Amino acid sequence: MTNLTITSDSLYGMESTPTSILLRFGKRELFICRDYYKRLYKSNPLIECSAGVQPGHLQILLLRRWLVVMSKAH
Repeated sequence: MTNLTITSDSLYGMESTPTSILLRFGKRELFICRDYYKRLYKSNPLIECSAGVQPGHLQILLLRRWLVVMSKAH
């Protein structure tokens, strides 16, 4: 079963994000929001993957605009 939650909590310092989406698939979470972080390097224009802020998290930057964070549900 999938739970859809629209929130603006302080996950990953996104308290200034007007809308974000948190999807839960069993023991996994998928957090999607706009990325307002000013990167000091040139990112890949299509997709860029990196380790998340916390252990076990994967951050995916899509089209330099959308941040997708994959993690285990707490």
